Amino acid sequence: MATNRKILAKGIKYLSACLPLLFIGPIVINSSFKNEESPLFLYILILGILICGFAIFLGFKGLNTIMKSLFDGNK
Repeated sequence: MATNRKILAKGIKYLSACLPLLFIGPIVINSSFKNEESPLFLYILILGILICGFAIFLGFKGLNTIMKSLFDGNK
């Protein structure tokens, strides 16, 4: 069972992009709740939720890519 290193590197890139978003999303959501009187409250909240969703997506995609590189062999 050989590991496809190109696909493995792509999976690690997805996970490395996911890591900062996992911290940025909740910080943006928290800051939007601290500034509820701001007229941009709803937009900042939606932005934070989208960032968190994108982080989850990148995490699943990265793990899926790493699993494919480890277990699919030469396909």
